[in-house]
Amino acid sequence: MSMHEGLAPDPDDPLACCTPLAREPISDEQAGQLAPLLKAIADPVRLRLLSMVLSHEGAEACVCDLLPSFDLSQPTISHHLKVLHDAGLLDREKRGVWVYYQARPAAMAALGSLFDAAGVPA
Repeated sequence: MSMHEGLAPDPDDPLACCTPLAREPISDEQAGQLAPLLKAIADPVRLRLLSMVLSHEGAEACVCDLLPSFDLSQPTISHHLKVLHDAGLLDREKRGVWVYYQARPAAMAALGSLFDAAGVPA
């Protein structure tokens, strides 16, 4: 069970305010909360890592599963995963010597809905 499942929305969670941008303008405060999250996925390595975790069986991957796909050191990959975790996109769980990362379904849904343009005239 994810540590975020079943919990009330955290008012400090930038994803808690994710209403579609096309529905109404976001406030300065909301923009300030969302910018670090968007910066976290704007890095090519982090975007690939997020994609790899999401597409891995069960939307969960061990650092050991991710390392072979990059010409980067384990500490560098772990740093990038920590940035994604700190942004609220991934949960993590230590199992033995490895850390497993799991996509937060609510975070993915909120992020996806952020750019929903349904109802916007073409």
